Amino acid sequence: MRIVSSYLFFCFCVFTSINALASTEQDKLPVEAFGNLPALTNVKLSPDGKHLAALRNEGGQTILLGVNLDKMSSRVLAVSDNKEIKFNWYQWANNEYILIGARYPAKRYGVNTTETRLLKVSIHKEDSLEPAFRPRRSKIAGDHFSQFQDNVISLLPAEKDHFLLSVDLDSANRPNVYRLSLNDLGRSILQRSRRDIRHWHADRQGRVRLGEGLDDTKIFYLHKDWKTNEWRTLWEYEIFDAPDIDIMGFDKNPDILYIRALHKGRYAIFRVNLANEALTQELVYADPHYDIEGRLIYSPKSGEVVGVSHGEADNGRIYWDKEYMAFQEALDHALPDSANIIISMSDDERRYVLLTYLEDAPGYYYIGDRDNSTLNPLGSQYPLLDETNLSGNQKVRYQARDGLTIEAYLTLPRNKPQDHPIPAVVLPHGGPMARDYGGFDWLAEFLASRGYLVLQPNFRGSSGYGFDFEQASVKGWGKEMQQDLQDAAHWLVEQKLAIPGRICLVGASYGGYAALMGLATQGDTFSCAASINGVTDLTRILHESRRYTNAKVVRKQLGDDWDELETTSPLYLAGQISAPVLLIHGEEDRVVSVYHSREMAEELQDLEKQVRYVELEKGNHYLELQHNRLTTLRELEAFLAAHL
Repeated sequence: MRIVSSYLFFCFCVFTSINALASTEQDKLPVEAFGNLPALTNVKLSPDGKHLAALRNEGGQTILLGVNLDKMSSRVLAVSDNKEIKFNWYQWANNEYILIGARYPAKRYGVNTTETRLLKVSIHKEDSLEPAFRPRRSKIAGDHFSQFQDNVISLLPAEKDHFLLSVDLDSANRPNVYRLSLNDLGRSILQRSRRDIRHWHADRQGRVRLGEGLDDTKIFYLHKDWKTNEWRTLWEYEIFDAPDIDIMGFDKNPDILYIRALHKGRYAIFRVNLANEALTQELVYADPHYDIEGRLIYSPKSGEVVGVSHGEADNGRIYWDKEYMAFQEALDHALPDSANIIISMSDDERRYVLLTYLEDAPGYYYIGDRDNSTLNPLGSQYPLLDETNLSGNQKVRYQARDGLTIEAYLTLPRNKPQDHPIPAVVLPHGGPMARDYGGFDWLAEFLASRGYLVLQPNFRGSSGYGFDFEQASVKGWGKEMQQDLQDAAHWLVEQKLAIPGRICLVGASYGGYAALMGLATQGDTFSCAASINGVTDLTRILHESRRYTNAKVVRKQLGDDWDELETTSPLYLAGQISAPVLLIHGEEDRVVSVYHSREMAEELQDLEKQVRYVELEKGNHYLELQHNRLTTLRELEAFLAAHL
């Protein structure tokens, strides 16, 4: 396999400065090196392999770029300023059109919402960006207008110029499935709504086969027999209870469905024959230590399921197809020092996009050609960073006070002296039903570059470690989940890694909540806290959920004992906080409303506590505006320098 020079159309001018940064300023790279949005992401090949699309950052704007691989030419297909309208996703619909899911903040009846719309753009035609779906109000819709309009459920392999869209045009949260034309936007109803069905799934042939429903807090699945068109219930259970089945997708054989379900307490991959009334679950793949949380991988050539993505696997993928296993082995032989992930393939599987991770550096994209045995560099996600100026992280384990083993990721500053404790940051993730993985983390690396040890615990309530472990987050906020963070700090001190009294909590979303709760209830352990878009009032979460369709689910997750919710809310414990606090919040956050931080800041100020509040203009929950991400890092840097 030959690795040849980079394509000119992906040549970044910053390449010329990388070595200088690495050699002269290893210890303190500029904030922009970490806080700029990724320079290159979501690289995907067209079905015929003749074109490439990618998202590229240009000064904080996200550009959808189209590239003709044979002519080595490129052009801009669409641009998002990441303020008003943002790219939610994109995918090739055929060799001519790309579908784009776009989202934007809005209001309905005085309630903050997020809306989505579906766009299309031609790879060949100039200025061709336009709606791919134009909703028309039906006679029965009244004043209802669909909030989410980008749920594409099939690209109809036998009809390359049509696709299936699930959208609730007639009644809220009761979607029909429409067959739409990419050419003239014509449409017809393929499947009408059914009571309580929120999501539809199509098989590989493009037939609507499965409905996923929610009745109050009960999840159920309806299956349509493709031969008789008869419906039956497959599974039903209470949310947050077993068996907790997740639909992954159909096999090429329309009778075979892949699901994620429990196996010895962990989530594993099973195959179910829907033609069999018993619905016997055949185990396909299980990890004895971790849940399988990724997606199925399909061969674009055969249509078969060839593997599954898995964050704990060496290359982020588990293959059971022999040809894919052999191809992965060949890639690893050619690039032995990196993790190598195949992220896109042409339909004939001759051209492919490879994302590589060298040690703990950010990802680097290549395009490969199997006929010519070449691998061409495209570009880095973070071109100012590489393995020479990053710290990297390592997986560690510590014991919680009740003996439970907690995994975490430890990032140490480069050139940290041996046996010399330093100031530390405990960085809990959001969710809380989520988790951190190893590999590059822009926030952890930034903090390490400023001289701080960083520990990211996958505290109980995190996903990835089995059903019981994750269910600890149900009505568990501020309890054992919180204790796991204090135990993490104690472990750092016991290991002589952190200086007692110089440990700060920093987190976003749920992590921001945990940071403030740590300061309010464990002030003898933590010396400061920074909350980014964090929850401060659980009663507000419960109250605001009444405006949305998932109110009963939220109540089941958090509980409805208002006195207990107050005792586990930082807002009502502000009087117990004696250390400095940094609050950062996006004014247009649609996940955790900005009022959480506004009220917390006001309460701390009234109590004459040390608090700094920064509100990010046009900011959302995910720090998707580049200047807001840079502001956040600069505020964190100044805050930690002053108080840690």
